[in-house]
Amino acid sequence: MNLSGLQNLNLSTNKLDGHIPWNIGKLSSLESLDLSDNELSGSIPFSISDLNFLSHLNLSFNHLSGRIPKGNQLQTLDDKSIYIGNDGLCGPPLNNCSDDADVLPKGHEKGGTTRKDDSEMVWFYGGMGMGFAAGFVGVCSILYFNDSWRCAWFGLVDRVYNKLWVTIAIKANQVKRKFLRNKLEGNA
Repeated sequence: MNLSGLQNLNLSTNKLDGHIPWNIGKLSSLESLDLSDNELSGSIPFSISDLNFLSHLNLSFNHLSGRIPKGNQLQTLDDKSIYIGNDGLCGPPLNNCSDDADVLPKGHEKGGTTRKDDSEMVWFYGGMGMGFAAGFVGVCSILYFNDSWRCAWFGLVDRVYNKLWVTIAIKANQVKRKFLRNKLEGNA
């Protein structure tokens, strides 16, 4: 959902299961979304109404249920064929909803995540940590065993440190002089 520049997304006929991500509204540039003919279940997330540029939507032939969100661009998408094949959906442009259709499935509330999303994030961050550790150990072992690279690396670090220190000291001195000059001119 971090692909904010994505304009077209067609994942139809892929046998995808689970829920539509609750934060799909983060795809702010999305103009076309086709998730038809999959095994998606649960309700349509309310954040889908945040898609201001959406001009084509197809959620047909899934197992979606609950109330169809209202708002912004969704009001212009009033073709019933968008939602056909989802017997549990209701609301405009389909039939009226009963009172219990507003209840979202557990873990699908706005701001919540499902267990599947949580386990994917654990694997992602675990893999990222292992990759960082392997890279760090690799660089450290090269620097430990190769004298010329170690000397070159620490010489570079020393030069960069000295340049930064001198630059910061000069800028601090200039700011101090400017402050004192303004203070003296203000008293005169």
